[in-house]
Amino acid sequence: MSVTPEVPSPERPTLRGAGGELILISIAVEPRSLEKLLDTLAELPFPVNPEIYHNADVTRIYPDGRQECEPAVLVDFPAWEYNLQAVREALSARGFPPEAISARNLLEGMAADTETLPAPQGAPYAAIVRRKSMASAA
Repeated sequence: MSVTPEVPSPERPTLRGAGGELILISIAVEPRSLEKLLDTLAELPFPVNPEIYHNADVTRIYPDGRQECEPAVLVDFPAWEYNLQAVREALSARGFPPEAISARNLLEGMAADTETLPAPQGAPYAAIVRRKSMASAA
């Protein structure tokens, strides 16, 4: 197996291997759910080396401009794109909402302190902003 940088464009370099693109999986949970999340990740059929951000937050942005911010724990880890579905299924089986998980290019994810995501279908808010540290919001 060879893992070499694949550069489809200068703006978005990627790392690819037999399992597809190397991605950063990010999961946002309420602080009290961290242990349940870590137990779930430990049951996956591949190794997970999580980086945990205890001082994170999730902000929901509504169409009228109103924002609701709440503390969260972000758990990030690299994985092959091939493994993303197994993570989604494991989280779903343990009752985590689908919007708890996101995935993006590993290199982009490692460089960013925030991530803006569209709201899930049917949500009353328009977007979600995740911050690895509440201090980065200031």
